Parts: sequence; structure tokens; C-alpha cells
Amino acid sequence: MRYESLGGNAMPRFGGPGTFMRLPEKPDAQGLDVGIVGVPLDIGTSFRSGAHHAPKAIRAESCLIRPYNMATRAAPFDSLTIADVGDVPLNPFSLEKSVGIIQADVAERIVRHGAAPIAIGGDHTITLPLLRALTKRTGPVGLVHVDAHADVNDRHFGEPVTHGTTFRRCLEEGLIEGRRVVQIGLRATGYTAEDFDWPRKQGFRVVQAEECWHRSLTPLMAEVREQVKCGPVYLTFDIDGLDPAYAMGNGSPEIGGLTTPQALEIIRGCRGLDMVGADLVEVSPPFEANRNTCLTAANLLYEMLCVLPGVTYRN
Repeated sequence: MRYESLGGNAMPRFGGPGTFMRLPEKPDAQGLDVGIVGVPLDIGTSFRSGAHHAPKAIRAESCLIRPYNMATRAAPFDSLTIADVGDVPLNPFSLEKSVGIIQADVAERIVRHGAAPIAIGGDHTITLPLLRALTKRTGPVGLVHVDAHADVNDRHFGEPVTHGTTFRRCLEEGLIEGRRVVQIGLRATGYTAEDFDWPRKQGFRVVQAEECWHRSLTPLMAEVREQVKCGPVYLTFDIDGLDPAYAMGNGSPEIGGLTTPQALEIIRGCRGLDMVGADLVEVSPPFEANRNTCLTAANLLYEMLCVLPGVTYRN
């Protein structure tokens, strides 16, 4: 059985369910190819909180998205069974407990049914428990990581699990393969001169934002596909990878970032990879008045659906 988003001609866009693209809501991913899940966590953030509001706000803006991608001709709902499985029931007073809850919930309600999780964050801490759950089924994954920050710190205020330590923990736990990791958009200032050298020493390809200025990223993504193609791949997109001009509503804005067309080129450039899941994180709705960042995030999540394996393309 296939599901479609509720169209604007069937129900005005200001009405209908509050799910992603007004899709049906299911208790779990049984019978689904893709389970869209909200992960409203921001206890792991170190500066501007508010990302726990993002899943609801992004879903609200997603009512504007139609089912067919007119640029790529992708028709994800024609070939994949996709539904919204609601939010992970977090503990808002404990980061440690919440990380365990995310892993268990995603494993039980999505991964065990063979579906791909597409997660709406939440801060970047959520990628760690998501990958802990997912790699039980897939084994270690390659990673396409869009971000202003490498998120490879060893500790934040003595804590080993925060939004800034995610990918060091992922590598240490064998959840990602260093030689199949690409980080795109890294920039700004650091704590030491070597902040971006540690991931390079682990085999990551680090593409700093300056390498992306004034150019199309389509050629870069051809190289990325070659690097990560031999195995399952996960896409994690921190909205602060974009310049604040395009996405001010985030937890750690940095100037000199990617443009929205470049974001589309990155995601569309993942077509053909064995994409087993994805997330979009760090949207903080309280830091903008017009929900522009939420609208951008909703569209990027839709683009992720369009590059999953098995998607039909209408020529």
C-alpha cells in the first residue's frame, strides 16, 4: 500500500494533520519503506537551545511541499511506502536517558521493520543513538556530513556525549568507516589550530566552506559518491552548514556558509548511493520570526526522500 501527502486541492494547506507533508501517521514502520520520526532533543546543545521545537515547526512548514520533484523528476511516493511515525518520547531532564530512549525507540519502531529512518532533529547529539540503532542492521556506514563544525570534540564540559562530540564517538564505536566519511561546509573559528586535522587523520575527507564558495558542488558530489559508494551510507545535515542568510534559526550560526542551491546539489548528488537513513538537525525555531529556516529544512528533508534507493523518476 502506498501513501501520499494530503494535497492542497483536497484539503486547504492550513488544515489537515500536523504530520510531515500531511502524510498518514503510523505507530511504527511496519509495512513501510521509510519512517519519518521526530527527535525533539536539545539537551545536548551548548549555546542556543530551542531545537526541541523543530520537529513540530518543520512539519508545519512541510504542508507547502507537493509530491513530485519538478527538477529531478523524482516521485518518491509512487514507489516507496512512507509515513510519519511521530516523535520519540524523550526524557527532557536527562541527556543520558534520552540518548538511550532514542536508540531503543528507533530500533524497535523503525529499524526492526527494515525501514529507513528519516529523522527530524533535535540537536546533533541525536545522530549517535540513531546510528547505534541503525548499524545493528546495516553494519558500519559511510557518512555524508554537512555542517559548519566537525563535531569531533572529545569532551564538552567533561561530558563525552553532546552535539559537539558525536562523530568522535561514532568512529570510536565503529558505527562509521573513517575512509568513507566526507564532511562538507566546515568553517569559522576553532579551539585549536588543529581542530580540522583530527578528522583528516582518521581518513575523513574535510571540505571546508572556502572550497565551496562561488562554485557548483555537483563535481564535488561525483567525487563523494566514488569515496562512499562501497556500502551503506547515511546523510546527516546540520542546518548551520548553510549560511545564516539562508538559515538563521539554528543553534550555532557561522558566516560564510553554503547556499540553498548548494545544499540541493549535495543532497541530489547522493542519488545512486545505498542510502539507509538520514537526519536533519539543529533547527531552532525561536531564533527567527518567519520560519524561513523551518521551510528550508522541510524542503531538504523532502529532497532526502527523493534520493533513497527505489525511488521512481518520471521522465
